[in-house]
Amino acid sequence: MTRAVVPRRGPGRPGYDLESLLAVAVGVFNERGYDGTSMEDLSQRLGISKSAIYHHVASKEQLLALALDRALDGLFEVAADVRRIDAPAIDRLEQLVRGSIEVLVERLPYVTLLLRVRGNTEVERRAMARRRQFDRVVAALVKQAEADGDVRPDVDPAVAARLLFGLVNSLVEWYRPRRDFDSVDISDAVCAIAFDGLRIRRNGRRR
Repeated sequence: MTRAVVPRRGPGRPGYDLESLLAVAVGVFNERGYDGTSMEDLSQRLGISKSAIYHHVASKEQLLALALDRALDGLFEVAADVRRIDAPAIDRLEQLVRGSIEVLVERLPYVTLLLRVRGNTEVERRAMARRRQFDRVVAALVKQAEADGDVRPDVDPAVAARLLFGLVNSLVEWYRPRRDFDSVDISDAVCAIAFDGLRIRRNGRRR
């Protein structure tokens, strides 16, 4: 197994620290594709030498790992917060969706990159394994909500989880930051559409 990469430490180079370098690299990865991006491409976009990039990171693969972890760590932080909530599973599921949308909006380039990986490298395969782990968290909440009688039983929990987060993940294809439309507005819209379809009807109304 490939060892986890660790950022090199140092005083940094003029004009770029690791954080700003990573932000530019992610933009290029999304634009050209990770496989289609070379360190020379990054050097030209940044306007610094390749040796200056290597002062901060050991390889292009390390940049990818740092970027994917930025997205995944945010999602798992939300899952951990939701786990601590004392509430019915259906409410925790909604909070997980809302928190995930907030991560997506705040870390849009990183989540976009995560959703485009195809498992071509060890770093990508590790990220995809973590995504599947997160999917299981979602499916478990759907299953518990179904057992509680809050979610329709005719929809398989794993399928419902994939459909629900397929809706969330589709935001990377069209969402662009706007002053008059933030993560709360998006969360309200997604939850209105998704949970109205999932909840069981009680006396002609959705619970």
